[in-house]
Amino acid sequence: MQHNPIAIADEIPIAVSARHCHLSEEDFHYLFGTQAVLTKWKDLSQPGQFAAEQVITIQGPRACIDKVRILGPFREQTQVEVSQTDAVKLGVTPPIRMSGDVQDSAPITLIGPKGTMQKQQGLIIAQAHIHMSEVDAQALCVKDQEIVKIEIINDVRQLQIMNVVVRVSQNFVLEMHVDTDEANAASIVSNQYGKLIKME
Repeated sequence: MQHNPIAIADEIPIAVSARHCHLSEEDFHYLFGTQAVLTKWKDLSQPGQFAAEQVITIQGPRACIDKVRILGPFREQTQVEVSQTDAVKLGVTPPIRMSGDVQDSAPITLIGPKGTMQKQQGLIIAQAHIHMSEVDAQALCVKDQEIVKIEIINDVRQLQIMNVVVRVSQNFVLEMHVDTDEANAASIVSNQYGKLIKME
């Protein structure tokens, strides 16, 4: 079914989400040792989220990628998020999913300083999405899990990203997350904004 745009909202800030890993507490201690502590390196834009000092190596059938940053706090299920370019390098075909949806996703091997583990699922390409508060959602006339598109215009490119998922929580700060492939395609630089196009 064809969808037609019915409203446009300017000034959606865009952030680039590089490859990273969310670990369960159990998997973290397996990879780093039972006495290890997940240590904050810097806060992220979403409240309570942070990049940790610790990094791991991820390995696929074709190659491995070093220094994949762990994001905290711990999650119930371990999840690794990569770009399509990363997936090709690794030799895997992960599904495009929302964060947290790891059921029947791609396998990946995790390598830490104290251990190596093979996960039968957990590797995804994150679907582009927008974090926003309930107040933001009301102002933009969208709801949680709604699908929209974002138009990005700068001095280099004009590009639309389709199938962007709206995520609403009172704990969220307004921000769109794209991966490195999407950012490169749109020539995104710092302080980039996009237009939210609401679909019918």
